Amino acid sequence: MAGKASILLADDEENLHEALKLNLELEGYTVTSAYNGSEALKAIANEYFDLIILDVMMPEVDGISVAETVRVNNNEVPILMLSAKNTGTDRVLGLKKGADDYLTKPFNLEELLIRIEKLIEKNKKLQVKETIGEQYDFGNNKIDFKAQEAITWNGTKVDLSKKEAMLLKLLIENKGEVVSREKILQVVWGYNVYPTTRTIDNFILNFRKYFEQDSKNPKYFHSVRGSGYKFTQEE
Repeated sequence: MAGKASILLADDEENLHEALKLNLELEGYTVTSAYNGSEALKAIANEYFDLIILDVMMPEVDGISVAETVRVNNNEVPILMLSAKNTGTDRVLGLKKGADDYLTKPFNLEELLIRIEKLIEKNKKLQVKETIGEQYDFGNNKIDFKAQEAITWNGTKVDLSKKEAMLLKLLIENKGEVVSREKILQVVWGYNVYPTTRTIDNFILNFRKYFEQDSKNPKYFHSVRGSGYKFTQEE
């Protein structure tokens, strides 16, 4: 089942665009439309998508440039590229610039839908980390995710909000790795309009206040400029 996966459809051919949008919505996807590269980039900057469908030949900014920009910004969203060009060179260029898959127009609708489903499923599997269970200790801090509470290094009991508990669990499950704003949005906020960076920063500041002995020189909770947030723990 497609569930409520969110797709950005960027194609300037109106008839094809509307037909595709209708078929995707019938499959249960949420579809955001863009009719040129600039609109696509604007949508990508403001929303989370499970998949981007990009036409290569678009006004203002072409699909290849859009894909390149997405990858330069370390956004790993799957990209399916559509093109009226059927040369090996164009296909290779599209894949080199960041597309995960490439389909030539005219295409078979059923084939397109299968490719979309496979790309979204593959991406979801890549994002699933091994769970850490309901409780976790680090330093002298103890977190109980289920009860949404923690005992801090100095013995203080702290009640955690649901989002604080979810964000803590996400960061700890990805220990040592930078977790992007996009990933935090998807897992913790659960909808596709971004919270501001300041919102997430405030959560991180709270975690430092609770769990760091010196909040100005954090050992555990880090903001990585331009990339995301990271939990580190020395073994």
